[in-house]
Amino acid sequence: CMLRQLVTGLLDALSPPVCPGCELPYIALQNEASFCAACAPLVERAPAGFRPPARHGAALLYVGPVADAIRHFKYANRSERAQQLAPLLVEAALGHAGAVDAVVPMPLHACKLRERGWNPSALLAAPVARALGVPHCDPWLRRVRPTAAQAGLSRAERERNVRGAFVAKEVRPARVLLIDDVRTTSATLDEAARCLSARGHDVYTLALAWAEHDARALGAEEALERARV
Repeated sequence: CMLRQLVTGLLDALSPPVCPGCELPYIALQNEASFCAACAPLVERAPAGFRPPARHGAALLYVGPVADAIRHFKYANRSERAQQLAPLLVEAALGHAGAVDAVVPMPLHACKLRERGWNPSALLAAPVARALGVPHCDPWLRRVRPTAAQAGLSRAERERNVRGAFVAKEVRPARVLLIDDVRTTSATLDEAARCLSARGHDVYTLALAWAEHDARALGAEEALERARV
């Protein structure tokens, strides 16, 4: 163990880790958070009512270095960022420990998966499944119809855009934790959850980050209601 720590320290000194937010090298101390000392204080957790064991929630707010990190992760082909971001999702997901039987990632359409080569939600979901001690059931949900980008669409337009986009595999009903990278209006998560529920599953949803822009301006009661939609 001491030898492994020494080797890790030497490797970090030669090639220090890069902060997923600012993308600058920094010295990682043992048990340090994923972000550098400058970015870490700017990481904002989702409000308590949105974090597990809430049925539909998120770990963090999509602001500051978290938003930058997720953009790098998804759109700059930085799949290795999953190793830094997943622990933040795992920390929140532990609130579902003992309450779920399977973890299912939000799927990509086959064309998008071929284009990107990997599924961000699946990379985040695998460590969550391991931490909860339940199967990572990627095949349980498929995206059967490509959809236009959700950015810039109203909630009603988002709902129409994803309607009928998913098909759930017929398996024995279970308590399912559905994982996504970013939650906005929840239209996509809602449609995916609806498909799983139609197969008899009891569905919980959890995103790494919540991108509702007026999150902190909402009253607590209204915010919780919107999170459940």
